Amino acid sequence: MLIKVKVEPKSRKEEIIKKKDSFLIKVKEKPERGLVNKRIVELLSLHFNSGVRIIKGHKTKNKIIEVCLK
Repeated sequence: MLIKVKVEPKSRKEEIIKKKDSFLIKVKEKPERGLVNKRIVELLSLHFNSGVRIIKGHKTKNKIIEVCLK
């Protein structure tokens, strides 16, 4: 399953917000050295209880994520 994600780095609290056809993810990390991407994968893995990987958007706020459902 592919999902669209918009990321807000340097947020005060971490949360995942479901929009109509996408997700908004707020993370505390700064957008450097891939820290935000690592945290997004961790949060979505816990949220979906499944494997997750970034397909597109490694260096942008808008990403396409693949969720490998069991």
